[in-house]
Amino acid sequence: MAHCGSLPNEPAVSRSLSGKVAFVAGASRGIGATVAASLAAAGAAVAVAARSEERGKLPGTIGSVADGIIAAGGRALPVACDVTSEGSINAAVEATVGTFGGIDILVANAGVLWLGPIESTPLKRWQLCLDVNLTGVFLVTKAVIPHVRARGGGSLMAVTTTGVGMVDQGANAYWVSKAATERLYLGLATDLQPDNIAVNCLSPSRVVLTEGWQAGGGFDIPPEMVEPREAMGNAAVLLAQQDATGITGTVQRSEELTP
Repeated sequence: MAHCGSLPNEPAVSRSLSGKVAFVAGASRGIGATVAASLAAAGAAVAVAARSEERGKLPGTIGSVADGIIAAGGRALPVACDVTSEGSINAAVEATVGTFGGIDILVANAGVLWLGPIESTPLKRWQLCLDVNLTGVFLVTKAVIPHVRARGGGSLMAVTTTGVGMVDQGANAYWVSKAATERLYLGLATDLQPDNIAVNCLSPSRVVLTEGWQAGGGFDIPPEMVEPREAMGNAAVLLAQQDATGITGTVQRSEELTP
């Protein structure tokens, strides 16, 4: 589905999300934390959702991200959420609705990385990528849709990767799971258009050097191929502004979407 209307010319950060509520899954660090802060800076109340209630091997927790948003003058709620558990997701969504009154925006960002060749990929790693990166998106989206519909429309976005199209680079579990997520969301855009809900995928235009990338065995990246995290934050704010009359049914690249 091609988007309806034209791309806004204003920078994403200039468009207010005041009165909106966003649920950001996978928000304790990296792209998710940046997107959560960007949505809050644009006026949205943000549920910072992830498993990381306490600091582990990687920095960042739902509490530290929420505290940072609040310290900057925003509204945030840390909610524990394991996207592989339907019960955990439902509890996190209900906590968000109970505190903020509803949900208008979903950012399905929770993910795990595995870039190893297929022949040396353990089954458990393959399954984990599918469980988190695909089934997790399905479950959190399924839980949020009724609440967005109840608000008269809104915006859903799943964070994917340019690696989906890099077939000359071989195959791996991560790219396969993200490709399936793109198909899920492109089809869902058609299903939810009558409900005035925009559904899009968003990926970095280049590589964002997150903690997960570095810990997950991401290969060395030349400096010119590195994208600042803020590009994803700005693009997410712009997509969060959409409903089914705007940009929907698309796969967007961050630096192509915003100035």
